[in-house]
Amino acid sequence: MPYDASFDPVEGPRTTFIQSADAGAIAESMVAFANTEGGTIVVGVDAEGLPSAQRLKRKDVERCLSYADNLYNPPVVIDGCEEIQLNSAGSQAAQPEVVGDLSGPASADAAEPAPAFSIRVPRSTELHALADGRVLIRSGEVNRPLGGQEILRLASAKNTGDFETEAVPGATLDDFNREIIDEYLEKRAERAKRVYSGEINRLLAEIGAITADGKPTVCGLLLFSDYPQRWLPQSSVVFARFVGTAARGEQGLAGYTRREEITGSVPRLIETTWNLVWSEMAISAVVKGLEREETFEYPQFAVREALVNAICHRDYRLRGRRIEVRMFSDRLEVISPGGLPGFITVENIKEEHFSRNPRLVGGLFHWGYIEELGLGIDRMMEVMEQAGHSPPRFDARPYSFAVALHNERARPKVPEWARDTNHRQARALQYIRARGSITNREFRSLIHSVSAETLRLDLADLVDKGILNKVGANKGTHYTLREPSADKG
Repeated sequence: MPYDASFDPVEGPRTTFIQSADAGAIAESMVAFANTEGGTIVVGVDAEGLPSAQRLKRKDVERCLSYADNLYNPPVVIDGCEEIQLNSAGSQAAQPEVVGDLSGPASADAAEPAPAFSIRVPRSTELHALADGRVLIRSGEVNRPLGGQEILRLASAKNTGDFETEAVPGATLDDFNREIIDEYLEKRAERAKRVYSGEINRLLAEIGAITADGKPTVCGLLLFSDYPQRWLPQSSVVFARFVGTAARGEQGLAGYTRREEITGSVPRLIETTWNLVWSEMAISAVVKGLEREETFEYPQFAVREALVNAICHRDYRLRGRRIEVRMFSDRLEVISPGGLPGFITVENIKEEHFSRNPRLVGGLFHWGYIEELGLGIDRMMEVMEQAGHSPPRFDARPYSFAVALHNERARPKVPEWARDTNHRQARALQYIRARGSITNREFRSLIHSVSAETLRLDLADLVDKGILNKVGANKGTHYTLREPSADKG
């Protein structure tokens, strides 16, 4: 998977900074990136992303890379080492060849760009270890050594090969839809903030959509073909809406009221499946102050993240098994063929990240379907909690992985004094809780369906029940909340 020479001045899962030409540190990061998702090593930058005081030369970095080759096994292949120019703030200079004002001599205060070197390490299909036996992965901002069982799981994942980049027999470039490719290029330009101006086939090869000799790959057909199911029938999605909480209905019959199979490229799978879930999702409305707020059965981000993850990370080698989206009265289940990839477990799924199909993930990231690589599960848990739901429940099995979103909410307790009220009075109480008091005129602005006398009687009734205090007289009359304790001296 290619990586641009440009980078954000922050270390993370796919970027690390090394201050000097340190072969040991470079070797560790090369192994970690190759074993995980790939990444970029920037040499000549300190931990804060600022240019190093030590000015590096290309020959120093090349000598260091040559020495690093002796510190791991098997060899790690890099995707280029380029000199980049940094400004004093640490970010890559937008136009490194321009220093100062072109209309006159450069300012004496202009900082000379500091040189650094960008080493791009693609993800590897092999398992790499350091000379001392450590197997490292990239975990957040650090390189973490794996334990015994984790190494076995990662080795097993590496042994399956790189299925998404395999050429598909019988497919040609004519099977790509140019409109879909143009949509991808537009979205990619928006995310990268620059337009790709090179040859399209070169870009398709870089992102793994075609082989070096121009043949469509599994990834390419999934991203850019109108109907990849012609070659990969397992790539469709099955949606089913069930009446109750079980898949079986009465007398052993199927309990679903709607069942559809969705086909098309993966972006279309995501959108069509999302629209189906949306059309079946319950929506309620509550009034907060003067605003009517709609509440969805499930947080939108959580649903989309579950769908995108299933499509990104499913095992496309498993034929005869499709992604299933099951909508019950109490939960939404998204079941993806294939167990968790590599060293990922249910216990570490929030902290660690490893993709079975990294090029497909990269394609959907550039498309905008993935907001930020590696943070989806965290955000899914967060939005479920914010909506008052229990966290997503994960079920990992050898040949499937399921995410269940439950729609129960932690309902706030209603105070005893607010229970015996009609809907108009409840609206008045909400207003008072938000504003501190209410007048007859303000109450009339909230409720338009009944007479002013009815609303006056509603407020008088709340005073008689000991819920409100009446303050003032005539035009100065307003009402405030009286807690029950106010009557119990």
